[in-house]
Amino acid sequence: MSIDTLPPLRAVIAEHDLSARKSLGQNFLLDLNLTAKIARQAGDLSSSDVLEIGPGPGGLTRGLLAEGARHVLAIEKDPRCLPALAQIADAYPGRLTVMEGDALKIDPLRHLTPPIRVAANLPYNVGTELLVRWLTPDVWPPFWQSLTLMFQREVAERIVAVPGSKAYGRLALLAQWRSEARIVMTLPPEAFSPPPKVSSAVVHLTALPAPRYPAQPKLLERTVAMAFNQRRKMLRAALKGLAPDIEDRLIASGIQPTDRAETVGLEQFCALARTLEA
Repeated sequence: MSIDTLPPLRAVIAEHDLSARKSLGQNFLLDLNLTAKIARQAGDLSSSDVLEIGPGPGGLTRGLLAEGARHVLAIEKDPRCLPALAQIADAYPGRLTVMEGDALKIDPLRHLTPPIRVAANLPYNVGTELLVRWLTPDVWPPFWQSLTLMFQREVAERIVAVPGSKAYGRLALLAQWRSEARIVMTLPPEAFSPPPKVSSAVVHLTALPAPRYPAQPKLLERTVAMAFNQRRKMLRAALKGLAPDIEDRLIASGIQPTDRAETVGLEQFCALARTLEA
């Protein structure tokens, strides 16, 4: 079953000679029924603009448009993909804007009208950095209502992990501080071209009206990054570079200096970050 009148993705990839490039973190999702299903995980798109990063040949782009997205802004670094994306823009007049460039360097907000949702099969080499940026702006609520993002399954599990689990760390804390995060789909390697070595998963994050606990974003990010960078160490050793009286600050935050990072919850990390604001 086709979701639109455009050619199948394999034909598009062959026509434009779009072999996926490892240097760009590319793995193309070929099944248009799957891309439409991912688009549906983003919710009702009919009254939203959608930001997509790394559309490649446009599989998810077509899914988003077929599912009724008001407008899609697709940012693509690979110039080889632009002719294929232009064909999609022609098939959906006025509903797709394509920008060539690096998503880490482009401000998309000049081209989007709220409410805004983000939906992307993120390139593996920039996915985590983009997620952290979207979760840690100084002003909250953010520009986005929700993020529907595909990652390697291992990364997705780190986003939804709970304290005490092996996957628990910086991504879980930052994601769960300001959003509701859940895995909504898993995809096998063979759904992609070329097939990656691991399974993938789609995570849906809904922005909370306010953070669960007060903290300054950059301080919290730095604190949890240091804590989990040396997760085998006691926190008084892992965090000694944060402040000379770190033991006192840990105790004031409800944390034992001998605790390890994976045993400490979000509320305590936020309390610790607040002690560092002065």
